[in-house]
Amino acid sequence: MEAVVLGGSSLTHMALRLAKALEVEYVKVETRKFPDGEKYVRILGDVEDRIAIVVQSMYHRPDEYLLEYFLIVDTLKDLGAKKVIGVVPYFAYARQDQRFKPGEALSLKTVTKLIENAGTDELYTVDVHRHRVEEAEFPRITRMPVHNVTAMPELAKYAIRAYDLKDPIVIGPDAEAEHWARVAAEAIGADYDYLEKKRISDREVEVRPKRLDVRGRDVLIVDDIISTGGTMVKAIDVVRREGARRVIAACTHPVLVEGALARVLEAGAEDVIATDTIPSPISRVSVVPILAKSIKERLRS
Repeated sequence: MEAVVLGGSSLTHMALRLAKALEVEYVKVETRKFPDGEKYVRILGDVEDRIAIVVQSMYHRPDEYLLEYFLIVDTLKDLGAKKVIGVVPYFAYARQDQRFKPGEALSLKTVTKLIENAGTDELYTVDVHRHRVEEAEFPRITRMPVHNVTAMPELAKYAIRAYDLKDPIVIGPDAEAEHWARVAAEAIGADYDYLEKKRISDREVEVRPKRLDVRGRDVLIVDDIISTGGTMVKAIDVVRREGARRVIAACTHPVLVEGALARVLEAGAEDVIATDTIPSPISRVSVVPILAKSIKERLRS
């Protein structure tokens, strides 16, 4: 069965690169807005009896990009596509995977069901927010296969090459990010740790690496998202006070709102790197190769 790649308006350039990596045809999608703000979508190619791979990230304007994705997928099924594979590098609404307060919407569940009901047969995403939301979580809310690939090894390898890190240690900014730190560290054969809060008294809390000493070492701090930069700024402050020689900050998804990039650099990071799941000035690592590899492996099986 022949495959084609289509790109929504959020990541057309990535769709083109993915089609090239997969060595398949790229089919254009025309999108525009009517005067009242409604979205117009038109598929400009033949998709009948083909596997359609739709690339659409959901950053900054997630509601608009989600609706556009639904229109593309439903249209593909109407036009006879045999299978639709969604590639959503930045998966919006994953933060709310459980109720923290009574009555809250479980947005991860709702959005995943909408993606499936639109006609998506299989879904790929990258470092979905909160490390517990992985393949083990999705089967509880959808019958659609979901593949969550990680960019952490590629970020770590890039950092080693670009900054010639000496005796590196990879740090997660909190306990939740230990997962990312471990994956990144394993890729480059480095130590890893995460920052832990220790209560000294009823009024004093100390934040420091849980196990390892960072003094005199090059530190790579990794997290899935840099949004406002607050978490990363605190982490940089801690490792610098602990004596780190150099600090590089890295994330998969550079949301970067409210002057986040400047804040992180001002806090003492030598540089900040990210992937291209969200286009940004620091998107130096592409997720296309890891997505292409994962998709190829499953298409062949």
